[in-house]
Amino acid sequence: MRPESPVCPSLVAWGNAWLAGHVGLDEAADHVEAAGGPAVAGEVPLRKYLANLRGGGLREFRLALPAPGDPLGLSGPASFNAAAVDVGQAAIAVLDDHNLGLVPTVDRRGSSYVGIRLDVHESGPIRHDLPSLAEADRELSDAMRAATETLDSVDGPAQERPERLERGGELAPGYPARAHRVSTLATRLATVLRVADERGLTSGQVAVRGAALRDLDRAVRRALVAAHHAIFEPIRNS
Repeated sequence: MRPESPVCPSLVAWGNAWLAGHVGLDEAADHVEAAGGPAVAGEVPLRKYLANLRGGGLREFRLALPAPGDPLGLSGPASFNAAAVDVGQAAIAVLDDHNLGLVPTVDRRGSSYVGIRLDVHESGPIRHDLPSLAEADRELSDAMRAATETLDSVDGPAQERPERLERGGELAPGYPARAHRVSTLATRLATVLRVADERGLTSGQVAVRGAALRDLDRAVRRALVAAHHAIFEPIRNS
């Protein structure tokens, strides 16, 4: 499972749209499985598992996009955190009396079946120190400017740019327009980060460039988390 896989972002976005009444269960599950293939949670098909969760008091989904040293969106326990960091993502199902962490892995059966298995963990409480959409939007803009200035100051061979930025980051119905914009921009920047390399640079140039890209990566992940949680934020006129 690659960290950039859209499985957990899709589950959070479409799961929340379903819980908020903007789409039906089948449509939500279809979008999640379009992102990663047929999905099961444990041994239970995704649709049935989501229906069971709702019957058990499911209120919302939260997104975690951690990296080593930055457990963004995670609150333990250690076994869940470690599993989520290994794949770079997790979805947290918030129920009335406890939370469950869902960590995706590739599910291969035989020579042709490839799907997604969501391993289920106990999860700690939701994090309340995550940025709002407005905060994450500003942080992303600042990080983009800082990274551009820093990288322009690093002499070295011209870096290859992707011929076309990937599409992606589209949220589900019910999300505000700003969340769609921030999520799409952050997803495209994540594409740039994945193709960045350090060929032909000195050790000092690598250090400067690496720091700039790490700061941008952190801002990208925070922006994606904030965008996927924006369906819960009160609508403001500003």
